[in-house]
Amino acid sequence: MKTVNSQQFKVSKDFNIKKAATSFDLDASKKDIENELEDVCKDLAKIQNTMYAHGKYAVLICIQGMDTAGKDSMIREVFKELNARGVVVHSFKVPTEIELKHDYLWRHYIALPARGKFGVFNRTHYENVLVTRVHPDYIMGENLPNINGVDDIDEAFWDKRFDQINAFEKHIADNGTIIFKFFLHLSKDEQRDRLLRRLHKAEKNWKFSPGDLEERELWDQYQDCYEDALNRTSKDHAPWFAIPADDKPTARYIVAKILYDTLNQYKDIVEPELDDKVKANLNAYIKQLESE
Repeated sequence: MKTVNSQQFKVSKDFNIKKAATSFDLDASKKDIENELEDVCKDLAKIQNTMYAHGKYAVLICIQGMDTAGKDSMIREVFKELNARGVVVHSFKVPTEIELKHDYLWRHYIALPARGKFGVFNRTHYENVLVTRVHPDYIMGENLPNINGVDDIDEAFWDKRFDQINAFEKHIADNGTIIFKFFLHLSKDEQRDRLLRRLHKAEKNWKFSPGDLEERELWDQYQDCYEDALNRTSKDHAPWFAIPADDKPTARYIVAKILYDTLNQYKDIVEPELDDKVKANLNAYIKQLESE
């Protein structure tokens, strides 16, 4: 099985989405990939347990992708070995009335993981420079000052929003949050096949919406917006990784391996030492319990 190096998927400047791979050959069977994934996830769970006890870092995992890219199953399979007390998943949908009364980052800020925990954002704050950029009329629901119509939403508006997102991520990174951003890069042909499976399989019908086809018609616009967003916001403290997503087991393994390899480099993440007094009396505590 091929070795996965996180650097080969890390987004650097001049990212070209049309040239980025949507498939990756691990030179292994599906069963072998799933077995390797299980092993990596167990190792990742050990790191998470240590981080929970350590309590000085949080981990934020952001997952973005086109419809059917495999976000939900990615989360289910990659994090299933983690202790439930240490991982919280947030799926961000259309903003609620209460959320629209705050700035667009508010709902994401209050969902950030506490130190010692993993937070997973299924769709993220990037929806505010992706979906809203393709559908600028959605911005009107935010009731922003000086935005009286769609014509007021110009390039300067998006420039400012990208600056705000970069500042938000820099702030939380400086305060102990380790950030991973994964773009599940799906081909248009594979999306078509997955939508068809939703229609052909009765148990999958509930996942389909006619709106999926309407958004598919805007594929090229979304691709342009993703390319721009990744180029503007992939930073050393908050990198993007473009994950080939046409094969789900492969994509899951790559994501899990990147998480494990990166977190394993943090040599200062260790279990806290016992108080000297407690450590000195361990044998006495053991004898006390064994004598009951």
